[in-house]
Amino acid sequence: MDLVTLDFETFYSKEFSLSKLTTEEYIRDYRFEAIGVATKINDGKAKWFANYSGAIEHHFAEVDWGNTILVAHNAMFDAAILSWRYGVKPKIIADTLSMSRAIDGVNAKHSLKNCSERYGIGVKGTEVLSALGKQLRDFSEEELHRYGRYCINDVDLTFKLFCIYAKRFNAEELEVVSNTIKMFTEPVLELDIPLLEQHLDSVISAKEELMLAANANSEVLQSNPKFAQCLIKLGVEPPTKISPRTDKTTFAFSKSDKGMTELLEHPNLAVQTLVAARIGVKSTLEETRTQRLLGIAKRAGVLPVPLRYYAAHTGRWGGSDKLNMQNLPSRGSNAIKQSIIAPDGYVLIDADSSQIEARTLAWLSGQFDLVDAFANDQDVYKIMASQIYNKPEEDITKSERFVGKSVILGSGYGMGAERFKNQLAGFSVDIDIDEAQRIISTYRSSYDHIPALWREANRCLDALRTSKSCQLGKHPKAIRLGKGGFYLPNGMLLTYPELEIDSDDNYSYASRNSRTKIYGGKVIENVCQALARCIISWQMVQIAKKYKIALTVHDSLVCVVKEEETQEAQEFIETVMRTSPVWAKGLPLDCESGVGKSYGECG
Repeated sequence: MDLVTLDFETFYSKEFSLSKLTTEEYIRDYRFEAIGVATKINDGKAKWFANYSGAIEHHFAEVDWGNTILVAHNAMFDAAILSWRYGVKPKIIADTLSMSRAIDGVNAKHSLKNCSERYGIGVKGTEVLSALGKQLRDFSEEELHRYGRYCINDVDLTFKLFCIYAKRFNAEELEVVSNTIKMFTEPVLELDIPLLEQHLDSVISAKEELMLAANANSEVLQSNPKFAQCLIKLGVEPPTKISPRTDKTTFAFSKSDKGMTELLEHPNLAVQTLVAARIGVKSTLEETRTQRLLGIAKRAGVLPVPLRYYAAHTGRWGGSDKLNMQNLPSRGSNAIKQSIIAPDGYVLIDADSSQIEARTLAWLSGQFDLVDAFANDQDVYKIMASQIYNKPEEDITKSERFVGKSVILGSGYGMGAERFKNQLAGFSVDIDIDEAQRIISTYRSSYDHIPALWREANRCLDALRTSKSCQLGKHPKAIRLGKGGFYLPNGMLLTYPELEIDSDDNYSYASRNSRTKIYGGKVIENVCQALARCIISWQMVQIAKKYKIALTVHDSLVCVVKEEETQEAQEFIETVMRTSPVWAKGLPLDCESGVGKSYGECG
């Protein structure tokens, strides 16, 4: 298979650039123009092709893209141009920017300039600065020649980076990178424009009704001082809080602030109405997201799904290109999910791993009674509730089972009684602090291998700092201590850079702009999330061999399949989602799947 390293140079100006527009908006804009492209075939000499007389198209026609690995830095951009502008779809897409996030850490800087300096492979040029506002016709022959040399240098640097990173990337993980980018560059999901327009109208109308009911306009509700004055006029002292950033007293007007939630239940209906209007008008996410999807639908007709590979240091995916598909609404209106639809003749299958972190935690800690319960499809939440309330499983109520579920899913990483109490309160389950402590203690004594794992993780932190040896958990093939962190089954390193311990024996590590506290329970949370991500990505690769994966959200994979293959595909996908990788022998997995014409129908 050939390796083609590629870099496009495109027209940009102060008004038209990736700093002003999303990648999708920029590439589909009428102002878009490819000035030229540089390519390097395998380790050959890189060549520059200015966009004259079909030179780029002719060059691309000579490449067997179906048998090619495309390499680019920020491949989401270059591969999208290839796909949307030239109809070119490489077999595999390798992105050195994504690879940098996994290898150099999410807190590092990942520009081509920064990566090149970090590895001492060469100096990135500055010729791009002189191309501001220039279309192809504006370049002199000499300027275009210089621009070509600049682009060739970028390609050479990218190729060198790839050769470095490829030593740390196995073929399977490279496929994960490729599948992630192809969700954007080769989209198949469609959008229901009438439904989105109807939803947008309803969101705007709801805000207008809130303002009318509160007799307040948007300007008043958006302004903290003006909103505070409205509260004062109603005889209410505006709630305040201490800013953790400045240590100064500030208004507590966020919808999650305790003072605001209490005002929603104020005895004065006018206060309730005013606060509800403030929260509704300030909440712009639903409106802006719907507007963005409408714009995409009208420009493209399909939904390029922008996902950032290795968005967190645990390897989890994240939102990108100003559209966070990892954070679609799960409560309230389902209109956005309903608007995401399969093409004609196809359906969507949404397969979601069940309790994957809780299962991984039990397996890693050697809590085999809990592992067996998962493996035998027992109701582990009811089992837990039975131990909490000291009564037979058949007598456990729905609310008691919910408490059992909450402690199983929430307390595996060392959560204390106060936090557990507050967590339950968020679901309208009120218990006192003593009862919360009793429940937490019951969980820890019932599954004592899990707290033991936290203690092991603390010893591992000390080992990381002092270069001692240490084993974490019962499965060394899954996770092992390495230099600076823990080696994961996919070859990546879960790192804690500049790990330090203070005089009170509290550990912290360097994050982007500060230091982050770390302790045994938090390490285990990181590890379980990272292992869950490794499992999901392995499953993604297996499923992608047969079916198109259009989206991944947390622990789920969304596939597009032909209607006539629905049953066969669902069975196959569920089988894969219930299968553990070879390094996770004995880890019982399960999944739930749904089928629908729309994403919303799959749930």
